[in-house]
Amino acid sequence: MNISRKLFLCLFSILLASCNQSNTSSGIINSVDEFNEAVSNAQPGDVITLANGVWENAELLFEGNGTEDNPITLTVEEKGKVTLEGNSNLRLAGSYLVVEGLVFKNGFTPTTEVISFKKDKNTLANHSRITECVIDRYNNPERHEPDTWVAVYGNNNRVDHNHLVGKGNRGVTMIVRLNTKESEKNNNRIDHNYFGHRPNLGSNGGETLRIGTSHYSLVNSMTVVESNYFDRCNGEHEIISNKSYNNVYRDNVFYECTGTLTMRHGNETLVEGNVFIGNNKPSTGGIRVINGQQTVRNNYGVGLKGYRFRGAFVVMNGVPNSPLNRYFQVEDAEIHNNTFIECDHIQLCAGSDAERSAVPINSSMTNNIFYNPDKNDVFTVYDDISGIDFKNNLLSPNISAISENGFTARELEFEVNKYGLKIPKKLEGNQGAVLSDKLATKENTGVSWYPKDDIEVELSSGKTIVVSPGLNTLFDAAKNSKPGDILELENGTYTQTKTLAVGHPLTIKSKNSQKPTILFEKKSLFEISNGGSLSLEDLIFDGAESPDRTGNSVITTSKYSMNKNYKLFIEDCEFTNLDVNHSYDAIRVYKNTFADTISIKNSKFKTISGNVIALDKETDDIGIYNSEYVIMKNNVFSHVGGAALRLHRGGKDESTFGPFLEMDHCVFDNVGNDKRNKYDASVSLYGVQVIDIKNNIFNASKGVGMHLVVGEPIVNILNNNFFNSASISVTGDEKYTIRNSWSLPPAFDSEISYILKSNSALIGKATDGSNLGVISN
Repeated sequence: MNISRKLFLCLFSILLASCNQSNTSSGIINSVDEFNEAVSNAQPGDVITLANGVWENAELLFEGNGTEDNPITLTVEEKGKVTLEGNSNLRLAGSYLVVEGLVFKNGFTPTTEVISFKKDKNTLANHSRITECVIDRYNNPERHEPDTWVAVYGNNNRVDHNHLVGKGNRGVTMIVRLNTKESEKNNNRIDHNYFGHRPNLGSNGGETLRIGTSHYSLVNSMTVVESNYFDRCNGEHEIISNKSYNNVYRDNVFYECTGTLTMRHGNETLVEGNVFIGNNKPSTGGIRVINGQQTVRNNYGVGLKGYRFRGAFVVMNGVPNSPLNRYFQVEDAEIHNNTFIECDHIQLCAGSDAERSAVPINSSMTNNIFYNPDKNDVFTVYDDISGIDFKNNLLSPNISAISENGFTARELEFEVNKYGLKIPKKLEGNQGAVLSDKLATKENTGVSWYPKDDIEVELSSGKTIVVSPGLNTLFDAAKNSKPGDILELENGTYTQTKTLAVGHPLTIKSKNSQKPTILFEKKSLFEISNGGSLSLEDLIFDGAESPDRTGNSVITTSKYSMNKNYKLFIEDCEFTNLDVNHSYDAIRVYKNTFADTISIKNSKFKTISGNVIALDKETDDIGIYNSEYVIMKNNVFSHVGGAALRLHRGGKDESTFGPFLEMDHCVFDNVGNDKRNKYDASVSLYGVQVIDIKNNIFNASKGVGMHLVVGEPIVNILNNNFFNSASISVTGDEKYTIRNSWSLPPAFDSEISYILKSNSALIGKATDGSNLGVISN
């Protein structure tokens, strides 16, 4: 064989061998088996690349040991084009590992953690990094089945530039665990992450970030949390829950978050240079101080409207000789150079009661600015504040000072800085916050290749579709609708033989001034399922054709757990003839469902054998409830056998502050008198945190029953009249009091006139001349 032929055969063999090599050798991985093989052979400096596509039910264990200069890297072929779906997760174990570019969506973890810095309790990851990863609504379908999205164990790890949005089930979004010696004094760093919208969980267990637990709260963590953006993180009132020693929180931004950065356990925390933007949204808060040797400086809050534990700035009372899981006394706190503009509530000695009696001691508040020209009573003092030394603090002239010394009133001028924040100018002293150039923004956090735009579709934001009367025409239109669409019903009668599944935001309304009538032959007309919301306007719902069964309803939620919150709006509608059998409800909800808002206005409910709405399915009494805001205005409830409203929040957990009830200008005419009304009230409230009931008329009806528990429920009951009716009964734990005064005008007497209209609306005049009840056409 000549030399040229030998050379040809040699080159051909090399080429053939190269062609037969698997993608694993070239660095592109196409399966979990290939991934496992690549990981088992990985050496320092190697890069393992997942191929584009959907990785279904991929449980990845990334275990190895790189070096500081040559880590082992797990990445993707193209960022944004590799998704882990179904029951997928990732575990890291070893040292000097880097993970980037993974996207988790359309599923949930098969274990308790989506990304975990451990293989098992004895095998952790150290000196490792998770960067530019996305977890998008990767939620267990069971609302109260807990899991964690990112769990950090070990030491010297970094979690940065990740995008975490839409956690809807119970469990912390990100946690630093301290349950091993290797995880103590960890020097972990959490920076430049985008924590996107987290909906209200309606229970404890909805924190966005937690460092430690009460059991390990005396352990030094030494974790730095800096330059992260928290966008509407509303899971519960602790956005961040600090539960360990020696942590740093700086240069983070909290945008419209209904909660606070809370020093729940652990001492020697530094909270510095953070910005809290409330935009005047309800329940938006700032910083809550508990425990010893805490430093709070150079923070800025604007437009924060939260109260009590969600105040703009809160200093708590502690429990003498507190156990680990309660409240340690505030001691040696240094609170200086913070700025609060147009914030409503600064709370000192918050939570003071027979148990929490240890007031702050050896603490100082110096060089702070509290400026709100629209509110005089910004400060609330619940106990002895002699243990706080006030010096050189600046107030707007209208605010009432809480100490003879340490406060100066002064008009200020403002300018807007590069972050769009109002900053005082021409200050003669050194009061107020000076913000860092390292402040987080929505743009410099998270990833650049995954959108931060809201993906939730609002009601009435889509196309308008005209629907004609007939058999199941409404059902067909709803089935073919898209999220946000509006169904406009022409005049006439609509008979439905099927239940309308509402799986996305949908509006149904009258096209003309005359209200269409909707008849239905199923047990329920509408079923709101996961992802659905419903708005009804100018319609008549007639139950005359309903099946002769117990427990019918016009509107129901899914019987199964919903990990997405819904909204229900009813405007100028009529519900009638809901009495074919007993226990027929207008609206029925189920356990493990949660409404952000249920609003019923200008509507009439007549001849109903059950309840109008009973929000009482969370009976475990651990602080879970069915709706955050319940609004009932200008409604007529007549001949209702059960309750017009039952609203229940059991237990004494203080991690949430709902429900909120507003009931105004409603008429209750023969409501609650059925023998099956187990509440023995026309309005039954248990554990409701904010109660505002005013200008209502009760005629020949059961009264209002209130059981007050949890913190300091705010109760305003004003200008209501009870004629031939029971009035108000109040029970509850004697430790809790009604904060605001409440009054009842006289019962029916010559100074109050009533007119019973043909449409069952009662119109009344109080002694002061104000209108009561509903004035209907």
